[in-house]
Amino acid sequence: MAMMQDPYYASYPPPPASYVYPVPPVDMYDYPPPMMYLNAPYALPMGMPMEPVPMPPPPPEPEVDHPDLYIPEPVKLFIPNFQKQISEKNGAEILTIYESEFNKLSDRYFTEYPWPEVVRIVPFLRQDDTTEIFQVLYKELYFRHIYAKHKNFREMELTYQHRFDSYHNYCKLFKLIIDAESPLDIELPNQWLWDIIDEFLYQFQSFVQFRGKLKRRTPEEIDALRDNADVWNVHGVLNILYSLVEKSNINALLEASHHGAEPPVLVGSFGGHPLYRYLGYYSQIGLLRLHCQLGDHYIALQSVAHVLLSKKALTTTRVPASQITLYYYVGFCYLMLRRYKDTIRTFSNIIVFIQRAKQHFQPKSYQHDLVVKMNEQMLSILSMVLTLCPQHVDEVVNSQLKERFGERMAKLQKGDLKTFEDLFLFSCPKFISPVAPDYESLPDNYDKEPTTFQCNVFMAEIEPQLILPVIRSYLKFYTTMPIQKLAAFMEVEDVEALREQLLRFKHKMRSLVSTSKGTNLLGGELQSSSDLDFYINGDMIHIADTKVARRYGDFFIRQINKLEELTGSSRKAVTHLADATFVH
Repeated sequence: MAMMQDPYYASYPPPPASYVYPVPPVDMYDYPPPMMYLNAPYALPMGMPMEPVPMPPPPPEPEVDHPDLYIPEPVKLFIPNFQKQISEKNGAEILTIYESEFNKLSDRYFTEYPWPEVVRIVPFLRQDDTTEIFQVLYKELYFRHIYAKHKNFREMELTYQHRFDSYHNYCKLFKLIIDAESPLDIELPNQWLWDIIDEFLYQFQSFVQFRGKLKRRTPEEIDALRDNADVWNVHGVLNILYSLVEKSNINALLEASHHGAEPPVLVGSFGGHPLYRYLGYYSQIGLLRLHCQLGDHYIALQSVAHVLLSKKALTTTRVPASQITLYYYVGFCYLMLRRYKDTIRTFSNIIVFIQRAKQHFQPKSYQHDLVVKMNEQMLSILSMVLTLCPQHVDEVVNSQLKERFGERMAKLQKGDLKTFEDLFLFSCPKFISPVAPDYESLPDNYDKEPTTFQCNVFMAEIEPQLILPVIRSYLKFYTTMPIQKLAAFMEVEDVEALREQLLRFKHKMRSLVSTSKGTNLLGGELQSSSDLDFYINGDMIHIADTKVARRYGDFFIRQINKLEELTGSSRKAVTHLADATFVH
């Protein structure tokens, strides 16, 4: 039978009859197949019908999910080392890994993709007593990274399933801690413990806002929210925080520490463990924050009734962000309860602390951004409160107010309601609703209703007081003044209406003022928060300046005594040095 000749082989002599043609290897993924294999002399005998060669389908396109396809080698080494340090309770190394190495690997490999899921890292883990708790802690970091960086991810969004899974992981973590018959044998840095509570409440707040924007939700998301009403339920979140406080017995510990004692029997084995003690303390701050966001400011202060607000506690704290959060929410609660002097004192102390400690915050960390934002919010609140209740503040605070809010404070003093409203909306926390919306009616802007309600309450309290700075500006120049004369200055025709405004001034400037130096946040004495006091006898106003003049004599005497002490100690040191030199 004649063989089909191919031009490619025409110039070569034919092989011997006994020669067996080799079959070249075919790459199953080489699609379509090379034509030379089909047209070669050895492919098919002449006259045999050419049938299509069945080829395997092309390989599927790889999914654009970086962690599922490839885990970088440094990450493979990082994960078992992380578990090892937690197993060995090496606090210094855990803190370095948590604050530095994890963030560096995230910036290098996971800016556009999430970290590998926990099922992907299981082969790199050793099986011991810490395996379960490590997996839960890793998932906490995994979901936190998704919440923080999901806007930069490629082809991935923060879905409702991520929110559900993160909540279940937090429940598992807190269940391991709360249901333990004896304290868990692990140690975590204070910064991580605070971040767990802080992130837990942030994700709850984020979920409530996600749930409230029903116009943006798909039918599938609405069905999932309706069918999982117990996920991120406010009662479940409150129950976890109160359980941590009770488990740690932190209230008894704080009360005992105020008296200079720490009875081990009273504290118990859980309260004596750093993990439970600090989780209980941070949970109290979390309860303060959550109740404040729910609009119950009295219960919010009651949650931290045993927490001490003092300059010593500020200087000795290991987690500045926790103290800044504590002072911010305490000061805001004082604002809503019309305790203006306590608001000024609370915010002034923490703003001075921030200015002195800001060089210790990492400039590119989320903690630094949080501190900067809260500092601006507290200055904003101070600008409003000082307009209504002028007080002497620290020079550091005063300079910042003039630099950043000078123009707006001028508008506030003129009674500009719009400026008051804008500053309140900027400085207030993100208020949330404790109940889910009606998924059938799909209300508009349901997530903004709590903030709008709180703003209306604040403005209703502020609006009658806008005339008070004007009244004060006239009264401070007189010791006695007829009401008719004040009415002429203010261009008011109705004298009786002016008399009512004077009585309102007396009422609004009298409020509770804490006298316990930070040990009792709810208690206090009724005092006048104004530097002016007056009474009305008939048609005559009698004014008294209640501002106590600063006693500069005592100040200079104390400084002179300090100078004499320093001079005497330096003379003794010089004499001792001279004697030692003479002896040698």
